[in-house]
Amino acid sequence: MSKAKKSEFRPNDYVVYPAHGVGQIVSIEKQEVAGFELELFVISFEKDKMTLRVPTNKATEIGMRSLSSPDVVSQAMKTLKGKAKVKRAMWSRRAQEYEQKINSGDLIAIAEVVRDLHRNDDQREQSYSERQLYEAALERLTREVAAVADGDEAAAAKQVDEVLLSRAA
Repeated sequence: MSKAKKSEFRPNDYVVYPAHGVGQIVSIEKQEVAGFELELFVISFEKDKMTLRVPTNKATEIGMRSLSSPDVVSQAMKTLKGKAKVKRAMWSRRAQEYEQKINSGDLIAIAEVVRDLHRNDDQREQSYSERQLYEAALERLTREVAAVADGDEAAAAKQVDEVLLSRAA
Protein backbone atom coordinates (compact mmCIF):
# COMPACT_ATOMS: atom_id res chain seq x y z
CA MET A 1 0.00 0.00 0.00
CA SER A 2 2.73 2.50 0.90
CA LYS A 3 4.56 1.64 -2.37
CA ALA A 4 1.71 3.14 -4.41
CA LYS A 5 1.76 6.36 -2.39
CA LYS A 6 5.55 6.76 -2.70
CA SER A 7 5.53 6.85 -6.49
CA GLU A 8 3.08 9.75 -6.50
CA PHE A 9 5.68 12.39 -5.53
CA ARG A 10 9.35 12.51 -6.53
CA PRO A 11 12.29 14.77 -5.69
CA ASN A 12 12.16 18.11 -7.55
CA ASP A 13 8.35 17.89 -7.91
CA TYR A 14 6.35 20.93 -6.87
CA VAL A 15 3.57 20.06 -4.46
CA VAL A 16 0.86 21.93 -2.57
CA TYR A 17 0.84 21.48 1.18
CA PRO A 18 -2.55 22.71 2.48
CA ALA A 19 -1.30 24.86 5.35
CA HIS A 20 1.71 26.38 3.55
CA GLY A 21 1.02 26.49 -0.18
CA VAL A 22 3.47 25.57 -2.94
CA GLY A 23 6.74 23.88 -2.02
CA GLN A 24 9.32 21.73 -3.77
CA ILE A 25 10.31 18.23 -2.71
CA VAL A 26 14.07 18.41 -2.18
CA SER A 27 14.59 14.77 -1.26
CA ILE A 28 13.13 11.65 0.30
CA GLU A 29 15.03 10.57 3.40
CA LYS A 30 14.82 7.93 6.08
CA GLN A 31 14.89 9.00 9.72
CA GLU A 32 14.46 7.18 13.00
CA VAL A 33 11.77 8.72 15.18
CA ALA A 34 10.87 7.16 18.55
CA GLY A 35 12.46 3.87 17.53
CA PHE A 36 10.57 3.69 14.21
CA GLU A 37 12.17 4.02 10.80
CA LEU A 38 10.22 6.65 8.85
CA GLU A 39 10.49 7.66 5.24
CA LEU A 40 9.99 11.42 4.86
CA PHE A 41 9.46 13.90 2.04
CA VAL A 42 11.71 16.90 2.63
CA ILE A 43 9.79 19.88 1.23
CA SER A 44 11.36 23.30 0.84
CA PHE A 45 9.25 26.47 0.85
CA GLU A 46 11.71 28.91 -0.69
CA LYS A 47 9.69 32.09 -0.11
CA ASP A 48 9.10 31.32 3.59
CA LYS A 49 12.65 30.02 4.11
CA MET A 50 11.12 26.90 5.63
CA THR A 51 11.73 23.17 5.31
CA LEU A 52 9.05 20.65 6.17
CA ARG A 53 9.37 16.90 6.65
CA VAL A 54 6.25 14.88 5.88
CA PRO A 55 5.99 11.10 6.37
CA THR A 56 5.51 9.56 2.92
CA ASN A 57 2.67 7.33 4.14
CA LYS A 58 0.72 10.35 5.49
CA ALA A 59 1.23 12.77 2.58
CA THR A 60 -2.07 12.22 0.75
CA GLU A 61 -3.95 11.74 4.03
CA ILE A 62 -3.06 15.28 5.17
CA GLY A 63 -4.01 16.74 1.82
CA MET A 64 -0.63 17.17 0.13
CA ARG A 65 -1.22 17.16 -3.62
CA SER A 66 0.43 17.79 -6.95
CA LEU A 67 0.08 21.19 -8.60
CA SER A 68 -3.28 21.95 -10.17
CA SER A 69 -3.73 21.28 -13.85
CA PRO A 70 -3.99 24.25 -16.25
CA ASP A 71 -7.74 23.49 -16.44
CA VAL A 72 -8.13 24.00 -12.70
CA VAL A 73 -6.13 27.24 -12.95
CA SER A 74 -8.44 28.57 -15.67
CA GLN A 75 -11.43 27.54 -13.54
CA ALA A 76 -9.92 29.52 -10.65
CA MET A 77 -9.56 32.54 -12.96
CA LYS A 78 -13.24 32.19 -13.94
CA THR A 79 -14.08 32.11 -10.23
CA LEU A 80 -12.18 35.38 -9.77
CA LYS A 81 -14.26 37.01 -12.50
CA GLY A 82 -17.50 36.16 -10.70
CA LYS A 83 -19.44 38.48 -8.44
CA ALA A 84 -18.27 38.58 -4.82
CA LYS A 85 -20.50 36.51 -2.56
CA VAL A 86 -20.28 38.14 0.84
CA LYS A 87 -22.48 36.52 3.44
CA ARG A 88 -24.15 38.66 6.06
CA ALA A 89 -22.80 36.52 8.88
CA MET A 90 -20.65 38.01 11.63
CA TRP A 91 -17.09 38.79 10.60
CA SER A 92 -15.56 36.26 13.01
CA ARG A 93 -17.61 33.49 11.39
CA ARG A 94 -16.75 34.57 7.85
CA ALA A 95 -13.07 34.97 8.77
CA GLN A 96 -13.07 31.41 10.09
CA GLU A 97 -14.60 30.13 6.84
CA TYR A 98 -12.08 32.09 4.75
CA GLU A 99 -9.22 30.71 6.85
CA GLN A 100 -10.51 27.15 6.30
CA LYS A 101 -10.74 27.71 2.55
CA ILE A 102 -7.20 29.09 2.40
CA ASN A 103 -5.80 26.19 4.42
CA SER A 104 -7.79 23.59 2.44
CA GLY A 105 -5.20 23.88 -0.32
CA ASP A 106 -8.04 23.84 -2.89
CA LEU A 107 -7.19 26.40 -5.60
CA ILE A 108 -10.85 27.14 -6.43
CA ALA A 109 -11.68 27.77 -2.74
CA ILE A 110 -8.66 30.09 -2.46
CA ALA A 111 -9.82 31.95 -5.58
CA GLU A 112 -13.25 32.40 -3.94
CA VAL A 113 -11.60 34.04 -0.92
CA VAL A 114 -9.59 36.39 -3.16
CA ARG A 115 -12.75 37.25 -5.13
CA ASP A 116 -14.84 37.87 -2.00
CA LEU A 117 -12.24 39.99 -0.20
CA HIS A 118 -10.95 41.99 -3.20
CA ARG A 119 -11.63 45.72 -2.93
CA ASN A 120 -11.49 48.32 -5.69
CA ASP A 121 -10.17 51.79 -4.98
CA ASP A 122 -13.67 53.23 -4.81
CA GLN A 123 -14.90 50.71 -2.23
CA ARG A 124 -14.68 51.02 1.52
CA GLU A 125 -11.42 50.39 3.35
CA GLN A 126 -10.62 46.84 4.48
CA SER A 127 -10.06 46.03 8.12
CA TYR A 128 -6.64 44.74 9.12
CA SER A 129 -7.83 41.12 9.44
CA GLU A 130 -9.65 41.29 6.08
CA ARG A 131 -6.48 42.56 4.43
CA GLN A 132 -4.37 39.82 6.09
CA LEU A 133 -6.70 37.06 4.83
CA TYR A 134 -6.89 38.63 1.37
CA GLU A 135 -3.12 38.88 1.06
CA ALA A 136 -2.60 35.31 2.31
CA ALA A 137 -5.13 33.96 -0.21
CA LEU A 138 -3.74 36.12 -3.03
CA GLU A 139 -0.20 34.92 -2.32
CA ARG A 140 -1.23 31.23 -2.32
CA LEU A 141 -3.18 31.67 -5.54
CA THR A 142 -0.37 33.58 -7.26
CA ARG A 143 2.30 31.08 -6.21
CA GLU A 144 0.36 28.11 -7.53
CA VAL A 145 -0.56 29.88 -10.78
CA ALA A 146 3.14 30.75 -11.19
CA ALA A 147 4.28 27.18 -10.43
CA VAL A 148 1.81 25.73 -12.95
CA ALA A 149 2.99 28.26 -15.57
CA ASP A 150 6.67 27.41 -14.96
CA GLY A 151 7.63 29.78 -12.22
CA ASP A 152 7.23 33.43 -13.19
CA GLU A 153 5.57 34.84 -10.08
CA ALA A 154 5.49 38.45 -11.34
CA ALA A 155 3.63 37.39 -14.49
CA ALA A 156 1.20 35.31 -12.43
CA ALA A 157 0.55 38.26 -10.08
CA LYS A 158 -0.09 40.49 -13.11
CA GLN A 159 -2.47 37.90 -14.60
CA VAL A 160 -4.48 37.60 -11.36
CA ASP A 161 -4.53 41.40 -11.00
CA GLU A 162 -5.82 41.87 -14.54
CA VAL A 163 -8.63 39.39 -13.96
CA LEU A 164 -9.64 41.18 -10.73
CA LEU A 165 -9.53 44.60 -12.42
CA SER A 166 -11.45 43.42 -15.49
CA ARG A 167 -14.21 42.28 -13.15
CA ALA A 168 -14.64 45.82 -11.85
CA ALA A 169 -14.89 47.39 -15.30
